[in-house]
Amino acid sequence: MVNLNDLESRLRKLFEEKLVKHLPGQKAEEQLALKLATAMQAGIKDGPDGASLAPAVYVLVAHPATLSQYTKSARLLKELGKALQTVGLEAGLCFNTHPIITTTADTTMPPDELRLLASFTTESGGETAGLAAQPEKVEDEGRAEAIPGSAFLILHGTKIIPLTQSVINIGRRLDNHIVIDDPRVSRNHAQLRAIKGRFVVFDLNSTGGTFVNGQPANQSVLYPGDVISLAGVTLIFGQDLPATARSRELDQTAPGSAASADRPTAVLKTPPPDDRPE
Repeated sequence: MVNLNDLESRLRKLFEEKLVKHLPGQKAEEQLALKLATAMQAGIKDGPDGASLAPAVYVLVAHPATLSQYTKSARLLKELGKALQTVGLEAGLCFNTHPIITTTADTTMPPDELRLLASFTTESGGETAGLAAQPEKVEDEGRAEAIPGSAFLILHGTKIIPLTQSVINIGRRLDNHIVIDDPRVSRNHAQLRAIKGRFVVFDLNSTGGTFVNGQPANQSVLYPGDVISLAGVTLIFGQDLPATARSRELDQTAPGSAASADRPTAVLKTPPPDDRPE
């Protein structure tokens, strides 16, 4: 078993040697090293040929004001990913791809607090419970648009669900792509669709309603950091953006920002989904 203290100390050493000028203070440095080491160790699983496989995708969740300290340097997240790979390899771990770190804002979190979630890849949903391996056919599947890259949902603040299909149904019924076993959620509650390079959430005439950043939404374009509530069950939408766009998205579309509050919830002219709850 890989020692947590060893991983943390190795990360802190690398931070002090290479990233100290990019990190927002010693306290943040210590917290980040511990959170990353803990997420890495907790996610280790048996890989091929008896190797120990470590997660390769890490999502840093924090208040928008806190995240801005980590995204103002274009190279910081990339260098943190390199540091994870170096430390992991030194500890005898393997990765199925180069480690990456992305960010998602959560306005409900206290400032200066960090949460780290780990997953093995954004290319497959196989590691996430509740994502159907054999999704049902969609009538307009032949017209499905390109899937926005590296998008995901965070469920219950602990599960990363990669969004790798152009149409994703969410609800309590077992034939949904994402199954949420909660009585507040309708059997067919909401649907995500890839439209014009963005994911759009539709409410499927659910009993408890669908909300985006606290506002009722029958149809709403999603931006990184948006908080989706399905009758009180919270999901956070995230997407790994290019470095040049990441800070702009955080400033303009983070939950609670002026741009987010003024954003219309129905801006795309597309017919509503035919899928309705029984």
